[in-house]
Amino acid sequence: MNPLLLPVIAAQGIWVRSRTERLPEASGPAEGSVGDGSGPPLRIAVLGESTAAGCGVGTHDEGFAAALARELAARAHRPVTWAAVGRNSATAHVIRHGLLPRLPEDLDAAVLLAGVNDVLTRRAPAAWGEDLAAIVSGLHDRAAHVAVAGIPPFEAFSSLPAALGRYLAQRADALDAVSRRICAGRPRTTWINSAGIVPVGPDFFARDRFHPSAAGYRRWAQATADHIAV
Repeated sequence: MNPLLLPVIAAQGIWVRSRTERLPEASGPAEGSVGDGSGPPLRIAVLGESTAAGCGVGTHDEGFAAALARELAARAHRPVTWAAVGRNSATAHVIRHGLLPRLPEDLDAAVLLAGVNDVLTRRAPAAWGEDLAAIVSGLHDRAAHVAVAGIPPFEAFSSLPAALGRYLAQRADALDAVSRRICAGRPRTTWINSAGIVPVGPDFFARDRFHPSAAGYRRWAQATADHIAV
């Protein structure tokens, strides 16, 4: 990024923060069961930041975890139980120390949604990597398979001016490079590149034009399910 653009990017960041509505976390039960069919239920959980907490939709039933459960249930022809453990504005440090201990155990799969707030707070890749490695280890203690979603493509966010979007995307790329390396060195761990796998259009976003809508969560969950063996 051209250093001469940094004052412009800083001004754009202040402008975006002042105009972006802070949406609440989803209401209602943060766990549930979907599907039918033979066999014991698959057990999944989603851990992470505001997207795990369901910001952008009214209830958790419209959020990422429930959408992923419905997709896996349809593919496996088995019931799926799901749980969502998330917090708005959570960094990997908060997820590691505050949210991970709340996650259920004996899971078939656990999905981590994190990194956006680490980008926005300009956390160093080394600090991100330290927390991520600890989170992945903790998830392995609880789940047979771990999926780590890459950071969503900031340049596709309609709420962000172009220069700011490119700057945040570059910072996200640096964290994603660390994530790929950590996941590649661990068995039963999949890093999922978020860039390009989700068709991002106007209906993908909630009214803040930053978090997914119910349709956006469904599409993201469908793309994620491609990487989870059931």
